[in-house]
Amino acid sequence: MTKKKRVGVLISGRGSNLQALINACKKRDYPAEIVLVISNVPQAQGLLRAEAALIPTLTIDHKDFPTREDFDAALDAALTDNQVELLCNAGFMRLHTAGFVERWRDRHLNVHPSLLPAFRGLHSHERVIAAGCKISGCTIHFVRAEMDEGPIVAQAAVPVLASDTAETLATRVLEAEHHLYPHALALVASGAVFVKGERVFDSNEQTQVPLFSPPLA
Repeated sequence: MTKKKRVGVLISGRGSNLQALINACKKRDYPAEIVLVISNVPQAQGLLRAEAALIPTLTIDHKDFPTREDFDAALDAALTDNQVELLCNAGFMRLHTAGFVERWRDRHLNVHPSLLPAFRGLHSHERVIAAGCKISGCTIHFVRAEMDEGPIVAQAAVPVLASDTAETLATRVLEAEHHLYPHALALVASGAVFVKGERVFDSNEQTQVPLFSPPLA
């Protein structure tokens, strides 16, 4: 089997998407392994999830650094020291500097709870409901310097029900994220997709648009 890609995961909170990635990486044929989990919040619940899975963890508190550049330099050093090849933001609540983004360009994934490019930023579910949308969902994309922008790897659609609140919609979208993130990471880690002209294509340079895009295996 081809050597698994070494993955680092950045978190700030409970780590439910981290857990989904941990579960996926337990599969023998999964093309990636998590070698480091970093939190900028010392008491983040996700650190306990990583420790339970015997994954090395590190806390790098952004409050300990005078500038965003200094914080990102510490992140980069830790990732490099651990020979991380691919990086996943999983509920990481910090914006990266342009220099860090370029350092990890096309090797750095993020999850967002809407169908980008719609509803970037915070409070996506409230805005989806207020706009009267009938479909929402989640997106896995490569990170760029602008918030919630970058080539889209995969998306999943979730219906918006008439009875939905932001909380109920968030619950269903999060469930979709837990399926989609491991799927997207596998596509990237295996080399099944690549970036060309700020778009993501499969190995045949085709794009696909079913409800899960690309479709879940």
